[in-house]
Amino acid sequence: MNKSVLVIAAHPDDEVLGCGGAIAKHVREGDVVNVVILAEGLTSREQKRNRELLKMELNELAASARKANEILGVSSLTIGSFPDNRMDGIERLDVIKEIEKYISQFMPDIIYTHYGGDVNIDHRVIYDAVVTACRPVPQYCVKQLLFFETPSSTEWQIPNPSSHFGPNWFVDISGVIDLKKEALSAYASEMRDWPHPRSIRAIEYLAFWRGACIGVETAEAFVLGRNIT
Repeated sequence: MNKSVLVIAAHPDDEVLGCGGAIAKHVREGDVVNVVILAEGLTSREQKRNRELLKMELNELAASARKANEILGVSSLTIGSFPDNRMDGIERLDVIKEIEKYISQFMPDIIYTHYGGDVNIDHRVIYDAVVTACRPVPQYCVKQLLFFETPSSTEWQIPNPSSHFGPNWFVDISGVIDLKKEALSAYASEMRDWPHPRSIRAIEYLAFWRGACIGVETAEAFVLGRNIT
């Protein structure tokens, strides 16, 4: 039976960095994948948030997101307007209610989202909100909850028992790694040169390493939060 998959990410490119291969594989297997990006991106790079000043760049980033997700084959892409890297200033209930809205709309069997130990504050806020929104009440649609690693955020956190990313769920992306790389290339403004961890080369190396961990060519790694069968 085909599944409904919802990816909840903070910023444009996080969805591809974290689970672009899994998205492409779900689509190839006939699952329906919807992507929700909650924050705008870019505006934290200025001293003060000014969407008007960066209107052109934000439009270009949104166009990149549409192109990247079209490459992966997602059914829908939603880009929200929460402030970039300032989501700790939003009341948590407001974030939870926004996420609950999309869960009610798409009725996902599976949710992919950020890992809670990331250095990026928006990732942590979204992690907490998703966990709260996905309380396993009777007859709840979400059966599987997976947290992805985001290069240039997950590994940049100082290791401690509460932040350590210890993957226990892997997806073999050997047949779709080229689609992930193509989708990342659509985010030209967000990608960086090697040896930055958000470079195509670094992300490819990570995929090879995660694959080697489980005896396949390439893989993506996740922390399984919940799995109901």
